[in-house]
Amino acid sequence: MGKKKKAKASKPAAGKTKAARLTLGVAVPEMQTPSPLADPKVKKKARNKFYERELRRLHIELVKLQEWVKHEGRKVVLLFEGRDAAGKGGVIKRIVEPLNPRACRVVALGTPTERQKTQWYFQRYTAELPAAGEMALFDRSWYNRAGVERVMGFCTEAEYWEFVRSCPAFERMLVRSGITIVKYWFSVSDKEQERRFKSRVEDPTKRWKLSPMDMESRNRWQAYSRAKDDMLSTPIPIRQGGTWLIRTTRSGPT
Repeated sequence: MGKKKKAKASKPAAGKTKAARLTLGVAVPEMQTPSPLADPKVKKKARNKFYERELRRLHIELVKLQEWVKHEGRKVVLLFEGRDAAGKGGVIKRIVEPLNPRACRVVALGTPTERQKTQWYFQRYTAELPAAGEMALFDRSWYNRAGVERVMGFCTEAEYWEFVRSCPAFERMLVRSGITIVKYWFSVSDKEQERRFKSRVEDPTKRWKLSPMDMESRNRWQAYSRAKDDMLSTPIPIRQGGTWLIRTTRSGPT
């Protein structure tokens, strides 16, 4: 009888996953397994325990990151965009919690003044950019023009398309000046957004989060969806600061 051929060892299924992670510049083993936070079968107590443990671990990594940014003299800009009630504020709060506020600022600009409306569109944002060793987190940014302003009619179509042409050049200028741009887009389902809005109405401590514009955004769900798709399909996201899509379904560990 002939010798049996040895079966070739199959490559691990995680190979592609690892390669995909490396192309993003990260290698996180935890990404291979689903988070218990997304598993409805896991009990609330176990989810809370996992959440607190992971939050502690990530806070330590954020402190290391801030020390590295300071030591290397880096300038880091994080942009947080997305739908109302999608979780931007909560994530920003968790990020800055363990960091030194002298070197990490949250930028949340209000409605532009009459004078600012006559300025170069990017002008009021440039004043908030970080110096060496600093991080600036923008709770909404210049991408307002491609989202809120366009949907709510706060800018003309001509102003919108000028933004589409100018934004890549503006961000390339920032990158050439040594600024690292990281972008996050937060999404939430129609049903979940409605639930969160109702929660804010019923909870007196959360009502400040609700504005007439938030309520109007519920009536323009499809318009916001089209604006998001248009924004992500244009050449706006340059290579140095590509947009990350994040889908949220629940707040915190519960």
